[in-house]
Amino acid sequence: MPGRDDKIYEEAAALWRALYNEPPPAVADGKIILDLIFDSQSPTDYDRLATPHLRRTNITFPKY
Repeated sequence: MPGRDDKIYEEAAALWRALYNEPPPAVADGKIILDLIFDSQSPTDYDRLATPHLRRTNITFPKY
């Protein structure tokens, strides 16, 4: 049975392949792959937060 880190790596690698249509970096683990993906995305690419069809109560923001 794969461990937690193996599952994270597989999901991150699948996301990388879907976004960039190439294999993920060979020396990167799941956390590094996710960091690379999310660092390359700007918050304005996520249009759903700016849509008039959502009420503020429908949006969940991270809790710090």
